[in-house]
Amino acid sequence: KLHSDLDKGVGTVKYTLSGDGAGTVFTIDETTGDIHAIRSLDREEKPFYTLRAQAVDVDTKKPLEPESEFIIKVQDINDNEPKFLDGPYVASVPEMSPVGAYVLQVKATDADDPTYGNSARVVYSILQGQPYFSIDPKTGVIRTALPNMDREVKEQYQVLIQAKDMGGQLGGLAGTTTVNITLTDVNDNPPRFPKSIFHLKVPETSHVGSAIGRIRAVDPDFGKNAEIEYNIVPGDGGNLFDITTDEYTQEGVIKLKKPLDFETKKAYTFKVEASNLHLDHRFHSVGPFKDTATVKINVLDMDEPPVFSKPMYTMEVYEDTPVGTIIGAVTAQDLDAGSSSVRYFMDWKSDVDYFTIDATEGTIATNELLDRESTAQYNFSIIASKVSNPLLTSKVNVIINVLDVNEFPPEISVPYETSVCENAKPGQVIQTITAADKDLSPAGQRFSFKLSSEASNKPNFTVHDYRNNTAGIETRRNGYSRRQQELYFLPVVIEDSSYPVQSSTNTLTIRVCRCDSEGTIQSCNVEAIFLPVGLSTGALIAILLCIVILLVIVVLYVALRRQKKKDTLMTSKEDIRDNVIHYDDEGGGEEDTQAFDIGALRNPKVIEDNKIRRDIKPETLRFTRHRPPAEDNTDIRDFINQRLKENDIDPSAPPYDSLATYAYEGNGSVAESLSSIDSLTTEADQDYDYLSDWGPRFKILADMFGEESYNPDKVT
Repeated sequence: KLHSDLDKGVGTVKYTLSGDGAGTVFTIDETTGDIHAIRSLDREEKPFYTLRAQAVDVDTKKPLEPESEFIIKVQDINDNEPKFLDGPYVASVPEMSPVGAYVLQVKATDADDPTYGNSARVVYSILQGQPYFSIDPKTGVIRTALPNMDREVKEQYQVLIQAKDMGGQLGGLAGTTTVNITLTDVNDNPPRFPKSIFHLKVPETSHVGSAIGRIRAVDPDFGKNAEIEYNIVPGDGGNLFDITTDEYTQEGVIKLKKPLDFETKKAYTFKVEASNLHLDHRFHSVGPFKDTATVKINVLDMDEPPVFSKPMYTMEVYEDTPVGTIIGAVTAQDLDAGSSSVRYFMDWKSDVDYFTIDATEGTIATNELLDRESTAQYNFSIIASKVSNPLLTSKVNVIINVLDVNEFPPEISVPYETSVCENAKPGQVIQTITAADKDLSPAGQRFSFKLSSEASNKPNFTVHDYRNNTAGIETRRNGYSRRQQELYFLPVVIEDSSYPVQSSTNTLTIRVCRCDSEGTIQSCNVEAIFLPVGLSTGALIAILLCIVILLVIVVLYVALRRQKKKDTLMTSKEDIRDNVIHYDDEGGGEEDTQAFDIGALRNPKVIEDNKIRRDIKPETLRFTRHRPPAEDNTDIRDFINQRLKENDIDPSAPPYDSLATYAYEGNGSVAESLSSIDSLTTEADQDYDYLSDWGPRFKILADMFGEESYNPDKVT
């Protein structure tokens, strides 16, 4: 209520209200000054309002007092329940956790005024989820309430939490939320085999490395806590098998490490241990986290292929051994209980025709003559099959080494040519030679070198054998002259040490060369012809440049002569075609027949019915037979054709030729020729109506000839 001291209660004072909510939320009685709320107030929407009031004289409308400001505060009541803004919640806690293990903290929010009364004081409680979990009524922290909760027994829990204001008293408002709690796994269970003995049956033909069986231990844990490692306990038969873990099924896969043989051993027994890979030290007291089971494997008898006595056979034979000679044998046996005979044959994939094999005995003999220098070793396969079951076969590799027979003489290795300086001294080694032999001796070859008998008496060169399969060529004279003899041929005899002894005479070519004082060769062969001239590289280049310049001058001279000849042809005063090219006098028209003979340019073809235009590309037409052109027009026609071709290929010439374009009249125009020269029709036959179809450029011409029909009598 507002009241002014100047208000005497006689109705002379008027009260006004302005500010927040004036007229919408609050109103004032202008006479009494009472302030009323005209709608419901919500503290959570607006906690206070600032208003201004003033007393005004009713008659003068002037303020009686200064404007005053006041605040209206909205007092809170408990009209909002607590709310879990983040709910529902999801939490997890490890299984087997102790009592009081932290799980999650929940929080509810009350929009009421926390400074006024207990409207915003929230208390938490569990409506569903006891006795497994508990909650702090003030903080909202959820903890475990029972010890040793086992995930394998129950994994999921749903807890219903309530938050109530007014401190939990009767009449308070409440809100709820759900917390889904999951027990996470820990390794609290060891693996266990469901049975103590596993029986497996394995065929003796199983391949090494193949899986022959599976066993499984059960671990109720989850994830990595359920990962199991299997191991074979050392003992009887364990060395023939191996076991690995299937990472998807956690099964133990037993694999074969060595081949099985029913005839050797029919059964194997060993133990397998299963253990966890990831152990939890908190549960060591529960006991060992591993288990053991026995595996018994029975080997099944199978019909097996023959078995060779060796994994590979190696044989030797001398080259050139007669065909049919037995060089060895292979042996295979059937080890099954009912032993069967064995047959042998060559593997067709080996593609070896030099040997044969006896199908019953397995003996290998030569089928062709062998040459070690051609093929030193043969590698092929022999297949053995059972007579009782030919589909059961086995294969073995056979290597035959061809032994060498000394049949080739040794020869000098490259080079076959060497050189000696003109100023060489006696006893100087000019070349070291070696030898090569196509034969191959197991102990290695030894070669000896000497001069042939006919060369040993000559005083030029000698051979010094170093006894290590090499020899040196030494000089025996003091200096050599190229002018007297440029080449020397030295026969060298080489012998090997095999039986029978093989020898050969090899000719070594020695060239005399000019050398400096240090023995460096300066000239030999063809180079000696040019070096005495004394021409340097620069001089040779200068000579070549002069030759090139002379060639360029000759080419330019020939080109100028050709150009001059062409100009002379066009300007000659004696050329009969000069009248056509240089005729520039203006004549008297068609009646002037004295200045120039128009017949020289007239094409005889125009008198034919099918005339061809020369200024456009002709169409493909079938021409009627016509008279041959006059002989006196041949030169003119050839000259025009020649000039036309020259201008067509000349890039600097204009794209027209007056002589080629306008020399003859043609029939390319729709109206044909407008001239009376050589016209085959009379004027009476002309119909000029088509001129009106030629467009505006021919309008005047069309009007002249189209106004009236042509009358020859009116022509003057």
